[in-house]
Amino acid sequence: MALWQLLLLALVQGVTEFLPISSSGHLILLPSLTGMADQGTALDVALHFGTLGAVILYFRDEVARALRGYVGLARRQWGPDERLAAGLAVATVPVIVAGLLLTITGMNDLLRSVAVIAWATIGFGLLLWWFDRKGAEIKTLSDWSLGQALQLGLWQAVALIPGTSRSGICITGARAMGYDREEAARIAMLMSIPTILASAALLSLDLAGGDHAGQLRDASIAAGFAFLAALAALALMMRLLRSVSFLPYVIYRIVLGLALLGYVYL
Repeated sequence: MALWQLLLLALVQGVTEFLPISSSGHLILLPSLTGMADQGTALDVALHFGTLGAVILYFRDEVARALRGYVGLARRQWGPDERLAAGLAVATVPVIVAGLLLTITGMNDLLRSVAVIAWATIGFGLLLWWFDRKGAEIKTLSDWSLGQALQLGLWQAVALIPGTSRSGICITGARAMGYDREEAARIAMLMSIPTILASAALLSLDLAGGDHAGQLRDASIAAGFAFLAALAALALMMRLLRSVSFLPYVIYRIVLGLALLGYVYL
């Protein structure tokens, strides 16, 4: 694949993975609107690992806490770190179950349409705006319970609809529960780590038994670019959330959704 195509894919994946504007929707739209060939499973895995590295690096303190928590859980301890680790595990279960069901039933392919992406982009963008506007700001990460983790896991499962945005729907759910903007984004980003790992693992199954040695160079370049793009997007969003609402992302989603509806129906 040409270098500019790898760079474009990495920028789209890296920037949109953590912003509340749907990375899967943008990646599906990219070949649909530009005529580019599908990037293939190997590059998908590489892009996922690139963005995974970015979120782990940016939230390294929280990741270290979660890792200590898993060790504590193995020793039957229970404290703030253990509660964080258990919450991340619980929050990941619904999206894995829902993902397997969609794959088994073949619903995945039915949802990969420009019209679905357009309506999901607009609808869930407005939902984010509503709860960001109306939600209280009284909770922090230390208040996160297993019950709330399960609820957010169910919210996260909705993101399997292309155009929803995994980070966007998790932030929406967290704001609905009363978490402030920065903490809602922090929880959503931490939830992405096991989810991206699970997604990459499922994608990797498609690579088993194949000869993909020739794609190693492309995969390495894509992963590196995606890592840098995701790290920059994360740092910018977390800084902006201290003074700016999610309204700019909502406006972008509505404009994109309307443009896509025009592309489909006009």
